[in-house]
Amino acid sequence: MSQPVIVEGAELMCSFGAAPASLIVSPEPRVTVEGRSAATVMNFAPIVNIPPFGMCSSLDNPEVASATAAAGGVLTPQPCEPVIVQSWEPGAQKVFIANSPALDQQSKCMCAWEGVINITLAGSERTFFP
Repeated sequence: MSQPVIVEGAELMCSFGAAPASLIVSPEPRVTVEGRSAATVMNFAPIVNIPPFGMCSSLDNPEVASATAAAGGVLTPQPCEPVIVQSWEPGAQKVFIANSPALDQQSKCMCAWEGVINITLAGSERTFFP
């Protein structure tokens, strides 16, 4: 089954985030699809590629755990600051950009606070992987 190519502005969502974020694709190497830069598994840097998701509700996040403890155990979300330590996985099997697998709809990224980051909207509408 073909999947749309993931490009700059693709919508991302973290399982512990309160709001979606838009993927930012690093300027190099540049391959454009429908006028926007195509993403690879190497576009995983916090803030640079993956912006915050509003508020974080993961108790593995020390800020959330501290605020929740201070509130007598009532979950108290705190501002999201993604901590990504590993690239997207698995990436496209047949499409590479500068020797890195392109991102596809199945790619996921993990936050150190146990959040799973998914691609919810590819950004491209007419271009699909083979």
